[in-house]
Amino acid sequence: MTFRLIALDIDGTLLDRASHVPEANRLAIEAAVARGIEVALVTGRRFDFALPIAAQIPCPLTMIVNNGALVKSKDGKTHFRHLLPHQTAREVLKKTVPFRAGAAVVFDRVRENQVIYEQIDWEDPLRKGYYLRNREFIAQMCPLEECLTEDPIQVMYSGSVGEMKDALAALRAMNGGLEFSLAITTYEHRDFSMVDVIRKNCSKGATLAQWAELQGLAREEIMAIGDNFNDREMLEFAGLPIVMGNSVPELKQMGWRETLSNDEGGVAAAIREHALGQA
Repeated sequence: MTFRLIALDIDGTLLDRASHVPEANRLAIEAAVARGIEVALVTGRRFDFALPIAAQIPCPLTMIVNNGALVKSKDGKTHFRHLLPHQTAREVLKKTVPFRAGAAVVFDRVRENQVIYEQIDWEDPLRKGYYLRNREFIAQMCPLEECLTEDPIQVMYSGSVGEMKDALAALRAMNGGLEFSLAITTYEHRDFSMVDVIRKNCSKGATLAQWAELQGLAREEIMAIGDNFNDREMLEFAGLPIVMGNSVPELKQMGWRETLSNDEGGVAAAIREHALGQA
């Protein structure tokens, strides 16, 4: 089968456990692009949080970020925006008060004030790394609803796995009256989870399908690699879905092909075998 697009998740897929891009993955992506195959990084990260990863791979890349809410080129050009209505974001915040300590509203802005929190504990062991890496983009506003002067990209919740299961249940309970989609990412080994509230019918898979249609690509010409719950729609859409060896068990039960783990260069192995025809 000839593939014309490879869709790659970032965390837990392209990156190893130390959050590095293994050289084997970089070389495999460069080889695929050299053959005329488009490579898209499809991630829950914001564009500016994903860009340092993309910059380590010296070739053109498509950036499908915020779980499908935005599509940009590596140079920052915007192709699609699927923003969350600010009225919906306001109602969601009002109905999730117990989870506001880990809540943020994310905007499509050039630099400052992209991520707004109601409260920030810079020493929080769960979020400290994210805070420090994104400090120049983060601001604080209380009450959080006051930041909603425009449509945001998403409302983002983070916390322990148990906390986010409760948040997810609360959000699902209100979804009958409000229109939005949910993207879930869970790292059991870190006891850390994220729940993103995004525009209705938005997902990695829906936006990948929209991008493929614009490019004139059939599903059969797309290979996708992922490891977490928010990758499911992307994998379901792709002609060849591949799950990482370190994937959450729920994805492994789908009967899809499995590659090596992120610490073993699973992305490189999958690209070499299925896109480059190498053993």
